[in-house]
Amino acid sequence: MIKYSIRSFINKNIRAIWDDDNSKWWYSAVDVLFALTDSTNPRIYWNAIKRRHPELNTFCRQLKLYAGDGKKYLSDVINEHGVKKLGLILPSKNNNEFQKWLEGNLDPVDEQSKRKAHTLFESELLDISYVGKTKLLQQIHAYLFEGIYSFAGQIRTKTISKGGFVFANGDFLPQILKDIDKMPDDTFPQIVDKYVEMNIAHPFMEGNGRSTRIWLDLLLKERLKKCIDWSKIEKNDYLLAMKESPINQKLIFDLLNNALTNDINNREIFMKGIDYSYYYEEEE
Repeated sequence: MIKYSIRSFINKNIRAIWDDDNSKWWYSAVDVLFALTDSTNPRIYWNAIKRRHPELNTFCRQLKLYAGDGKKYLSDVINEHGVKKLGLILPSKNNNEFQKWLEGNLDPVDEQSKRKAHTLFESELLDISYVGKTKLLQQIHAYLFEGIYSFAGQIRTKTISKGGFVFANGDFLPQILKDIDKMPDDTFPQIVDKYVEMNIAHPFMEGNGRSTRIWLDLLLKERLKKCIDWSKIEKNDYLLAMKESPINQKLIFDLLNNALTNDINNREIFMKGIDYSYYYEEEE
């Protein structure tokens, strides 16, 4: 599954493409070069650069990207490692800022990923045919944290804990996620149960809560034509309910049930929900 996005660096658009098979982002090589150099003919410049530096071929391939005429053409794309390599090769006053942009250091993590989360309301990046599956959760995480975390969209291999609670063992996580994918999700109780199990799995090193709440809303929308109005759920109530959920789901079930809404196409509810979701993650 290939999906498209456009990123902005100092008011210059950089076309990006998500390769679902390999859980990896690729960037238009010409767009990256233009952002770095302000070249008047970035396409010719790129062709010259890749001839002089054949080592870049390791990080490049050709994929179809949308052009200005709305059609897709085979174009050179370069992965994140290649972008960093290109930044070292090119003489550019923008190199330092571009590396910060690529690594997500220009703004706090939450501010960057929250801006991306806001765009999901109109975005076609996510493939809802994977609704309720780990694959969709990976797409969400990759979208929110690409360029911020090096592990964006990647299932962790290490075992992690938080507040004394140890999440699913990294060695067994792939099988655990397969089992979660098979869980039924046709009714609200089933969906809550699946949400709790995914939270216990905690498949990423960071960013689990923010990604999984969006994943939950997409599942509710697809199955029940409902979503959560997160603004109706107080932070402390939510955190306590989630803490209790591995042994007692009643608290989180009641909180989510009381916040359900049929207004699934309301952009304001979506935006407000994202803001509250990110607020849950803030340290007191």
